[in-house]
Amino acid sequence: WRVSKNTLCKMSKEDTFETLRFLTPELCFEIVDTVASPCYAYDLESLKKYANDCLAFPNSYGLTVRYAMKSSPNAAILKLFDKMGLHFDCSSIHEVRRAMAAGVSPEKCSLSSQELGEGFEELVALGANVNCCSLTQVEKFCAKCPGKDVGLRFNPGMGSGGNGKTNVGGPASSFGIWFEWADKASATCAAAGCKVVRIHTHIGSGSDPAVWRKTTGMSIALCEKFPDVVTMNLGGGYKVARMKTDKGTNLQTDCAVVRDVFEEFNAKFGRKLHLEIEPGTYLVANTCSLVCKVHDVVQTGTAEGHTFIKLDAGMTEVLRPSLYGAQHPQVVVPRKPTTETASYVVTGHCCESGDLMTPAPGEPETILERVLTKATPDDCYVIEACGAYCSSMSTKHYNSFPEAPEVMIVGGKVHLIRKPQAITEIWKNECDLPAGSF
Repeated sequence: WRVSKNTLCKMSKEDTFETLRFLTPELCFEIVDTVASPCYAYDLESLKKYANDCLAFPNSYGLTVRYAMKSSPNAAILKLFDKMGLHFDCSSIHEVRRAMAAGVSPEKCSLSSQELGEGFEELVALGANVNCCSLTQVEKFCAKCPGKDVGLRFNPGMGSGGNGKTNVGGPASSFGIWFEWADKASATCAAAGCKVVRIHTHIGSGSDPAVWRKTTGMSIALCEKFPDVVTMNLGGGYKVARMKTDKGTNLQTDCAVVRDVFEEFNAKFGRKLHLEIEPGTYLVANTCSLVCKVHDVVQTGTAEGHTFIKLDAGMTEVLRPSLYGAQHPQVVVPRKPTTETASYVVTGHCCESGDLMTPAPGEPETILERVLTKATPDDCYVIEACGAYCSSMSTKHYNSFPEAPEVMIVGGKVHLIRKPQAITEIWKNECDLPAGSF
């Protein structure tokens, strides 16, 4: 029940009580006691499993899986996916260079960016692919790279993100070239001798096959206008079940209609289009846990009061709850085993009222109580499903908290893949004003 916005939402124990995914209590204690707290912990076997799921995506005429590296760009993950045959979706020229620094060939990088940064032509010369995402970007590419093959990202006129902040299609989204400007984009490319060989959209279609058929059909229809196109990129947005009550996308069954649409297009136009997909969340969301500690447990003493768990982590590591009202499974791992449970509101360590780990679904300003194992200070606390858009999209350094380290679990062993950050690294790039300035 919900009293009012900005107050309280309650859910049953059956809705919210979660258990550890791939970690064990012993690994949790090892991480916080010997590495650091907070710390991101990735699981190698889970990463492999989800990568193989994506590599089996239904297709008829060839498939390229591009990892949306913005979701979690640690070099250990990039190297693993590179070795497994994945390519990479890069959202800035800096991500292209970061992938290259991890040993990824530039030919395996595709740049689709809100900002086509200066020097992109140098990456094109090295073999990187570019999908222009606006008419201005088309003009810039044609001026800098005449005669080069190019991709075009279109906004096909609709989207289906999980909420307004994650929707990247339709008239309320700035992503991509509006579909009605396709002829203008085509003419600009033709004048520069740039062949359009890829069409890219990114709608996100959940787990409904009927929606997948509709959105794929809208996307592939754009290829009719571009006779040289050989690749159709459908982007990402595959729904992931983080909470045990969630329903995620089954790539092999829910997305089988994608193959049908490609075959229908070939039957009509005699063109066997290669398929690209760009999963990020699907590949890594459920492969990582944030391991931290209970710092404090406090109560407010009115009839409307709550018991709060204060963590030694927060929006500096997991911003999604504060930003979207996103739901993450959460588990107390007590130092002294107990079967007792209690209802808690869980907050982060920042001096910020919005640093809330248990908001109501989709409502970051509404408090949600969760039934958890009874907690005491110094217990471990695990926030699950932190592989995507957590480490890479945190508010690190707010309140001058240092960047959290990262580890990979391999064969039950903990391996460091990002070192704890020294506090002095936070301000090392700051410069003094000239003497006498104040």
